Amino acid sequence: MTKQQGGPPVRRAVVSGSTFEERIGYARAVVDGDRVHVSGTTGFDYASMTISEDVVEQARQCLRNIGAALAEAGCTFADVVRVRYLLPAREDFEPCWPVLRRAFGEVRPAATMMVCGLADERMRIEIEVDARRGPFGPGAGLRVEPVAGDAMVEEWRHVHNAVVPPAAMSGEQARERAGRYRLANAYLGDVLVGCSTVRPPEGEERVATVIARVLPAFRGRGIGAALYEAGMAEAEALGAGAVETVVLAANGDGLRFAGARGFVERDRYVLDGESDEWVDLRLAARPS
Repeated sequence: MTKQQGGPPVRRAVVSGSTFEERIGYARAVVDGDRVHVSGTTGFDYASMTISEDVVEQARQCLRNIGAALAEAGCTFADVVRVRYLLPAREDFEPCWPVLRRAFGEVRPAATMMVCGLADERMRIEIEVDARRGPFGPGAGLRVEPVAGDAMVEEWRHVHNAVVPPAAMSGEQARERAGRYRLANAYLGDVLVGCSTVRPPEGEERVATVIARVLPAFRGRGIGAALYEAGMAEAEALGAGAVETVVLAANGDGLRFAGARGFVERDRYVLDGESDEWVDLRLAARPS
């Protein structure tokens, strides 16, 4: 894996656990800068290495496998720019159209269908896609939604724990947090990509805390900015006189993000019984 100077990895491999990848020597997908190339993917359930006899179910499983690879690469189906369909029998293609349309009908990637033999006679369809990672924001497929219900609390907890493992929460702790603070989740389509926390104003200065978290694979696409802007609007609506945020010191991306938005470091500390350093920052100007 190579890196740009001071930047994120420009090439990395995504593996799925398929035995084919190990035996043949390839990756399910390769992230190369902003481009993501997903290998030809068949309808095997990689957890059990079984495959349905039905071509439509194989198409569904192909898309589930591809969707998982795209998510690990920091993409969704909305990022796909080209798709290739490979089938041994041309008459099997049309029955798959409704399934394919649900994945690509709004995206409209360039597409090619080819009739050819596949590596295993059980395989009735193989799908390959190319995607391009670009900025996302509200109106471009990104949704920022208030957390409501246990399922969304669990999603919020997943992102929180992935981004700040030293402060990992139990389900009970996350539910308690949802009762005190304003929590939100961010989605690209149906894919969970981030979360936020707004602590209501406290004290004489009416200080609110706004925290935006984005899963590492989805950073650099404007998602953190959208979460931050939504959190700032929430803090303003609650009457905040000042805004703070808190970032794990080891989270360089988070510190750079906060600094770029005018937050200034106020304190560094280690919680009792722990070894990880935290940074408190305050926005230099009152939210407007």
